[in-house]
Amino acid sequence: MANTEQVVPHKQGPSLMIQIAMLLGVTAVAIGMGWLSGNYLNDSTGAKMPGAEASAQAPAAEGEHAAGAPLSSIVVLPPITTNLAAPDEIWVRLEVALAFDAPPPENLADNIHQDLLGFLRSVKLHQIEGASGFQHLKEDLEERAKIRSDGAVKKLLIRTLIFE
Repeated sequence: MANTEQVVPHKQGPSLMIQIAMLLGVTAVAIGMGWLSGNYLNDSTGAKMPGAEASAQAPAAEGEHAAGAPLSSIVVLPPITTNLAAPDEIWVRLEVALAFDAPPPENLADNIHQDLLGFLRSVKLHQIEGASGFQHLKEDLEERAKIRSDGAVKKLLIRTLIFE
């Protein structure tokens, strides 16, 4: 009997140079896509912010806030420190400022401060967890301030929010 086994040559993969070239090509494509995505997202966020070009090009006039509101119409409320409704061992410290078109009446800021304090005492921790919870809290506080002031409050600015 004769030996009928055939020797099959071992098939090798692509050479090392081809592998390196492919790796560099894929890396270049990934960098290009990242750059294009970054430019697209940067352009689209700038278009959503009205007045962004004006505030970036011209400095705010003396006596004006960067958003164009006079400084006399920004009222910083005293800090609010209270516990939440549930769990009641969680404490919150909130510092806010209110933006008005015109100087507000004397007691209006105090009334809004007390209303926001009462509202925070009714909030439960699970309602304000996460980014969307924070956004809902800000919207709720701003809406309460606008209702309490009969629309005189144009914006509520959260300066500090701490949970302990």
